[in-house]
Amino acid sequence: MTLLGLPDDIQACLFDLDGVVTRTAVVHAAAWKETFDAFLRAHEGPGARPFDAVADYDEYVDGRPRADGVRAFLDSRGIHLPEGTPGDPPDAPTVNGLGNRKNELLLERIRTGGVEAYEGTLRYLEAVRAEGLRTAIVSSSANCRDVLRAVGAEHFFDVRIDGVVAAERRLPGKPHPDTFLAAARDLGVEPSRAAVFEDALAGMDAGRAGGFGYVVGLDRVGQSDALYAHGASVVVKDLAELGGKR
Repeated sequence: MTLLGLPDDIQACLFDLDGVVTRTAVVHAAAWKETFDAFLRAHEGPGARPFDAVADYDEYVDGRPRADGVRAFLDSRGIHLPEGTPGDPPDAPTVNGLGNRKNELLLERIRTGGVEAYEGTLRYLEAVRAEGLRTAIVSSSANCRDVLRAVGAEHFFDVRIDGVVAAERRLPGKPHPDTFLAAARDLGVEPSRAAVFEDALAGMDAGRAGGFGYVVGLDRVGQSDALYAHGASVVVKDLAELGGKR
C-alpha cells in the first residue's frame, strides 16, 4: 500500500462530490425533504407520511440522477407521475417538475452559503496531486461545477463527469458504472488502475460493477456494514484516515 492508503498500482482517483468532497449531502437532503413533503401533503392530505431525510434519502435518492431519485422515492410510496420534460416548471406535477423544484431549492441554499468542504478530503486531494496521480470528480449533480467553485476546489480535478456531461453523452447514472468508466477513460487509465471514492450505496454498486481496482467508502452516516455489503474495499469516516499527510 502507498502512503495514500491505496494499492501500489493505482494511477487515478475518482471522487464523488456530495458527501465525499463537500457536505452538500445535508443540503440535498433538506431540499428533497421540502420538495417531497409539500408534494405528499398536496397529493395525500395533511396526514401524509413525510419524507425521511435520512432513511428515504439514503435508500432512494442519494447518488442518483435527479429524475431517477424522484421516480425511486415515489415508487416506494406507490405513486406514479407522468415523466414530463426536463424543461417543466418547478410546480408541474411530473417527475421532472418535482426534480426541478428540488434543484431550485438546492441552488437557493448554495447561493446563501450552504456548502462546505470536508477539510480531510481537501488535504487528501493535495497529497494525491502531489504524488502525481490523476484525478476526476464524478457526480450526478448538474450543479457540480458551481459547488466546486463555491468551496474553491475546482482546481483539484483533471476531469469532470457530472450531470451535465452525463446528459450530453447519454450516460446512465449510478448505480450503473458508466460515469466512473467515462472518467477513467478521459484520464487514460484502466478501471483496474483507478480508485473510486464514494459515500452512497449506489456509488458502491457502481464501483463494484465497473471493475475498479479499489473502492473507498466514506461512512458519513453510520452505514459502514452496508457500504461493505455494496462493494467497498475499505470504509473510513474521513479520508485523513487513509494517510496522505505531507
